[in-house]
Amino acid sequence: MTEPLIVRANIPAPVEEVRRALTDPDVLRVWLAEHVEVELPDRFAFWGRTTPEGDAPHQRLLHADERTLRFAWLLDGEETTSEITLAPDETDERRTVLTLSQTHFDFQDAMTGKSIRGVLQTYWCQVLTILAEHLEGREPTPMQDFTSPEMRAEVSIDASPEAVFESITSSEAVTKWFGYPIEIEPFVGGRYAMGGLENNPDPAKVLELEPGRKLSVDWGETGVGTWELEGSEGKTRLTLVQSGFDQTNPPYAAWGGFLSGVAELRRYHEVADWRPILRA
Repeated sequence: MTEPLIVRANIPAPVEEVRRALTDPDVLRVWLAEHVEVELPDRFAFWGRTTPEGDAPHQRLLHADERTLRFAWLLDGEETTSEITLAPDETDERRTVLTLSQTHFDFQDAMTGKSIRGVLQTYWCQVLTILAEHLEGREPTPMQDFTSPEMRAEVSIDASPEAVFESITSSEAVTKWFGYPIEIEPFVGGRYAMGGLENNPDPAKVLELEPGRKLSVDWGETGVGTWELEGSEGKTRLTLVQSGFDQTNPPYAAWGGFLSGVAELRRYHEVADWRPILRA
């Protein structure tokens, strides 16, 4: 039996405001799903292109109060349980610590794509980061489309291409904003190691590197990730594309991780007194 997935996030808003964002259908359509129906205490449902198995609502509300939201969610034939709890940040009451737990998650499913439940970790990381962006008054990062094999996203970052390029090729910088140890050898043929070079016996490989313009990394079975930068008036248009993967089994789990990372990369450059959303 697997342990429940736990994701914790620093949300830049008080508990009452975050609770409204969890239960107001109009706000939920901004950060959670295309389609939402909420009628507390009886119904909490969401579906659409940006929801795993989002062809129809598959949720059943179990409990809702001022600090907790719990619902059953049928995924790949298994009824899972999702729970979101809210608590004031002990160091700043203007912020909220959101804890998400999710049953029936197996990391191996994320690696193999055997079950849609394998996307749950990066799915929740992505939508919770978008929730934080919304509450900061920022334009949300593009959401993942689980109905399409195309993996392409474009965002604008208020920083120069040189600064953005440094932040996606420096091991120290990437580890900081991505929230996970990463070591990069910034040259063509260099290693790109999630978890660090000592802990990753099969690192990715840098395929292309053009300072201030482009970085391509070969991730093996999940394809090639390419970051293209274009500058204008002190800002950067970042285009991220994933290609070369099995079109019949798109690496949605990996792509969700990339998108939540892009959201944090934007915040890293643009938010004063930056603090990461996702907690270790």
